[in-house]
Amino acid sequence: MKVSHTPAAVSAAFDDRNLIAYAGLVPVMRLAERCGLSRLTAQKVKLTGAGNGAGAAADAKVTSIVGGMAAGADSIDDLHLLRHGAMPAVFDGIRAPSTLGTFLRAFTHGHALQLHAVHRRFLGALAAHTPLLPGAGVTAFIDVDSTHKRVYGRTKQGAEYGRFKGIRTLHPLLATICTPHSRPVTAAVRMRRGKAADARGAPKLVSEALATAVEAGCTGMRILRADSQFYNAGVIAACRRAGARFSITTGMNPSIKRAVLSIPNDAWQKISYPNAVEDPDTGDLISDAEVAEIPAYTAFASRKKSERVTARLIVRRVVGVHVNVHSRVRMNVQSS
Repeated sequence: MKVSHTPAAVSAAFDDRNLIAYAGLVPVMRLAERCGLSRLTAQKVKLTGAGNGAGAAADAKVTSIVGGMAAGADSIDDLHLLRHGAMPAVFDGIRAPSTLGTFLRAFTHGHALQLHAVHRRFLGALAAHTPLLPGAGVTAFIDVDSTHKRVYGRTKQGAEYGRFKGIRTLHPLLATICTPHSRPVTAAVRMRRGKAADARGAPKLVSEALATAVEAGCTGMRILRADSQFYNAGVIAACRRAGARFSITTGMNPSIKRAVLSIPNDAWQKISYPNAVEDPDTGDLISDAEVAEIPAYTAFASRKKSERVTARLIVRRVVGVHVNVHSRVRMNVQSS
């Protein structure tokens, strides 16, 4: 037997008052309580002046959002999953998606910084209660980068046309922490306007991320890693103040070029890639490379003495199938 028509849409909903679809949230939210998520939010997040009661019970609203995200919600509407089945019998303080949306829309940049303070302290407590960053007492890597996030709403604060023609974006800065034995965890985020310069606000974010790493148990060697857009005196000064090492790529400039040309031919050491990779500029396959080191290169020599940095300059030049050996050079500055 077959049905005589094709349905336009099929959906299934789970809503049994005696059952719970997301029982895995119980240990997750218990751990969040133990690490002080609600307490820290109540202490730090104060949405004073927000209308429609948006600022009330910030702790319940933040934990509802965190619980929803842990269960797979990726939009405000998806947070309705917290109100299905026996969820209200298991968790107190669940808020409706519309309430949570009003709460989030009331945030200003200052309120976001309050939430950053909660995150920083919560991450430290989480690392103390779980093996979040194994090996952090020996070596930890702090990675910093920027990204563009497309925004569709015309009235979204900070949304602007930037790098991508005709596409309205935000341009946040991100920092993560990892060890050789762990996956990355978010250390700091800074929301910025869509057309903000790549490194705008980077020194302050780097300082925050390095301090967060210490609170998360990174008591050994901390190494900041970043690409060439973060090669500036402010970022490196933040690393030095925090007692951290750094590995930052730098672009070509006259000083770097002179230093590279001074490397003798017998100083280059050959390395091989397990698999050929494609050159992003030419499309040619890169199969081999050579590396050399300048033990003491002084960066930012035109600045005042306190801002100059002497460190190792590690140079890599690659060999493509149809590329001259000297045509592509990448540099990396590391602390000694």
